[in-house]
Amino acid sequence: MSSLEGRRIVLGVAGGIAAYKAVDVCRRMVDAGAHVSVIMTEDAHRFVGPVTFSALSSEKVHTSLWDDDSSIPHTRLGQMADLIVVAPATARVLSAYATGYSADLLVATLVATRAPVLVCPAMHTEMWEHASVQENLDTLRRRGVHVLDPESGRLAGGDVGAGRLASPENIVSAAERILSVDGDLAGVSVVVTAGGTREPIDAVRVIANRSSGKQGYAIAAEAASRGADVTLVTTVDLPLPTGVRAVCVETAAQMKAAVDAASRTADVVVMCAAVADFRPVAAADGKIKKRDGVPEIVLEPTPDILAALGAAKRPGQVLVGFAAETNDVEANAREKLARKNLDMVVANDVSAPGVGFQHDTNSVTIYLSTGHEKLVPLASKRTVARHLLDSVVEIRQQV
Repeated sequence: MSSLEGRRIVLGVAGGIAAYKAVDVCRRMVDAGAHVSVIMTEDAHRFVGPVTFSALSSEKVHTSLWDDDSSIPHTRLGQMADLIVVAPATARVLSAYATGYSADLLVATLVATRAPVLVCPAMHTEMWEHASVQENLDTLRRRGVHVLDPESGRLAGGDVGAGRLASPENIVSAAERILSVDGDLAGVSVVVTAGGTREPIDAVRVIANRSSGKQGYAIAAEAASRGADVTLVTTVDLPLPTGVRAVCVETAAQMKAAVDAASRTADVVVMCAAVADFRPVAAADGKIKKRDGVPEIVLEPTPDILAALGAAKRPGQVLVGFAAETNDVEANAREKLARKNLDMVVANDVSAPGVGFQHDTNSVTIYLSTGHEKLVPLASKRTVARHLLDSVVEIRQQV
């Protein structure tokens, strides 16, 4: 279950071009089970209409200190909130919040609340780097305000640089993490692997697979949102979930070294990566030229990382494997579960529509060493991650 489930979130939307992304933030929070109240500044109306947020949030949008259904809306909203998220947080709003200049409903609510606050700045690079903006952020941080720094990328007007609003997914993950101090994985050390390994043939070519890494990243984000200390061993360059530490690798050997090091003290290891089963015995130093004819490539097996983890598994450590299959899914998954000494294996038929590699959705069956199983029908990979970690929590409770 998401740490946003049943929580009351105030989403503040300030007047920046990134206000359109707040629509997705709102939707994701509502989908996670939160009650979302939206406050829009007057300038925000220039970018997104209030009707959009009223349709997606949990109540009518709040826009003014004077025209609200409540006589003191800032006090009511501030008192009822479990968390206030400001996305985007413009330079003006940051300045007003830091100085207490509560001339509009959003800043008045920020000053009136005792709930945790997450600000997500978004502005042009020159503004983001200005000393006044950074000093205001330093002031807010000292006061305990959570700051999700912007990303680098394409900005308004075609400019490129720092100042781009963090992705809606990372904003929601940061909110979940703030509210998961008492999460069911709080203090638990979790290692997750993601992506497909690449084994070099020569200086240009590799043996690879179709794994996108999306499921592994979803598991890492979900674990972090539930309070875990997460290390993600990855071969792909996707936006890193908030609160997750990344170790970047490429080959199976590099992944084994990283996982061996991280798993020594890990409470939970989730091997979601698609590790190559074979690699060339020797890779050519340069590029193999077509004119030299078809090369003979001799293969050898790569290290079986999951089997080694199963052999070395400590009492109380939970080990999860994945089985991406195209036929005999259950039989192959159960065989892997037993042979590699796993606590759980997550199996899917990657030939099915909308399932597995490259998709944002997945459908899996979770097989437990106890003999129990759980079917997760086609859903987002974050939902699959949630079911997977629910099972991990259940296993830990039985140890």
